[in-house]
Amino acid sequence: MKQILFSGVIGLFLTLVGTPLLIKLLARKGYGQYIRDDGPREHASKRGTPTMGGIAFILATVAAYFLSKLITGYAPTYSGLLVLGLMVGMGLVGFLDDYIKIVKRRSLGLRAKAKMAGQLIVGISFAVLALQFQDARGNSPASTKLSFITDFGWKIGPILFVVWALFMILAMSNGVNLTDGLDGLATGASVLVFGAYTFIGVWQFQESCANATTLTNPNACYEVRDPLDLAVIASALMGACLGFLWWNTSPAKIFMGDTGSLALGGVLTGLAICSRTELLVAIMGGLFVLITMSVVIQVGSFRLTGRRVFRMAPLQHHFELKGWSEVLVVVRFWIIQGICVIVGLGLFYAGWAADK
Repeated sequence: MKQILFSGVIGLFLTLVGTPLLIKLLARKGYGQYIRDDGPREHASKRGTPTMGGIAFILATVAAYFLSKLITGYAPTYSGLLVLGLMVGMGLVGFLDDYIKIVKRRSLGLRAKAKMAGQLIVGISFAVLALQFQDARGNSPASTKLSFITDFGWKIGPILFVVWALFMILAMSNGVNLTDGLDGLATGASVLVFGAYTFIGVWQFQESCANATTLTNPNACYEVRDPLDLAVIASALMGACLGFLWWNTSPAKIFMGDTGSLALGGVLTGLAICSRTELLVAIMGGLFVLITMSVVIQVGSFRLTGRRVFRMAPLQHHFELKGWSEVLVVVRFWIIQGICVIVGLGLFYAGWAADK
């Protein structure tokens, strides 16, 4: 359990101290954010704010994970390395996107096909490798069964699993990307979700089927390969995002950019897949799903009827155009995300209690 404490504290410290250094570096090089011309007028003042801030919490999370291992003497696990690899890989795709925006001086970075290709390469690599590396109990980091609070149903097979994993990775990474439109919104929402996954990892470790002989009810155990290590990563992410939020909250001194949003969506999906909570993440990350659906509804409605449902999509900008201040939108959306996390954790515990 010391690993979890150390990783969270180290992640928090590194972003609190490291983010202002990154801000100075990015500002010196002129790596500032370009703002959409069709966005809310109040956002024009954000033009030139340093972007690619996701570098800070990606590096902090990786460093916190390995330093916690070094301090406590525990070895990294396959699950941990794969989830971190997914985060770094998606972050690299986002970094290229951000970098091209800055160099080409345009609001759009990588071409859609190139960006999709990068995400597919990273996602397929994770999905294929996650089905390898079985432990003594035959558990690999991922399972070919669908999962909610644990595995259920028939096996879908490795090919369909790869397709399913890709869908989740693309959906969640782009969901976080769409949410990252206001100062601190995506960062604060992510802190809440990663806090929940820290709890889930600890709970699954304590109730692991590997300890079935010491459990009061072995029928309520969890077949997860490395639950404690997933908690270590979630704790590192929670701390790193919390430290980054200090500088990212309104008025933001730095934006996470696609570098950060794609990385956060990727690592959140990795945690869900490896902890066997694939469908549950749609509830605990409910704000990301809600904002994504607002874009789907807006585009679908306009193409079918020529009318828009919202004044502007994603959803947060609709409320801005209705007169809500940016801080008001962010705080209320954080509350929505907090409710989603509470509901998700409630369902997770209820599933365990029902089996017990």
